[in-house]
Amino acid sequence: MSERIDIDVRWLEPPEPFERVVAALETLPQGATLRVLIHRLPRPLFQWLEREGWSYRHGFDPEGFFEILIAR
Repeated sequence: MSERIDIDVRWLEPPEPFERVVAALETLPQGATLRVLIHRLPRPLFQWLEREGWSYRHGFDPEGFFEILIAR
């Protein structure tokens, strides 16, 4: 089972959520997954992830936030 690191960037003002995700990815161990909790879909982040070669998937939690899982 791979390691999972969680970060919660809900209700932070832009660009802080993006900056925190990028910083977490810079130190993400090989084979690990980053789980991001955020209050809206970060479309610029998705574009950046695709350009940088990261894979991701996302879903909406009924509690009112999005969960994004990011890995290489």
